[in-house]
Amino acid sequence: MKLSTKGRYGLRAFVDIAIYSEEEPVSLAEVAKRQDISISYLEQLMTKLKKANLVEAVRGASGGYVLSRKPEDISVGDVLRALEGDLSPVECATEEESCEHSCGAVGHCTTRLVWKKINDSVNDTINNIFISELIADSRKGD
Repeated sequence: MKLSTKGRYGLRAFVDIAIYSEEEPVSLAEVAKRQDISISYLEQLMTKLKKANLVEAVRGASGGYVLSRKPEDISVGDVLRALEGDLSPVECATEEESCEHSCGAVGHCTTRLVWKKINDSVNDTINNIFISELIADSRKGD
């Protein structure tokens, strides 16, 4: 499985907002500068994150973005799925019925177990890493 720039840059931007929005909302210009990501691309990512209720936009002169929940309540999986959609390596990794639509090997697929284990491992990992852990890890270098 390979994440697109949406997932990679989006998670970086999300953690940046989590770190710097503890006192006040963070502007996309600040995030863009710190993370070297264009503002227009960040706007696209924020739209997805807002739609998933992970960030909130604060209007006004000192406006910007803040997390919609506490960092310890948001997993990396929440953020990546909001940005990337389904993270399954293949369609049938989550539901056997989807094998019929993707390859037609329902009931006799010899490799489905591999895809399911990969899917379960990835989801278990990203669902159990929380934004608060990434914040704490980033502060180790300070």
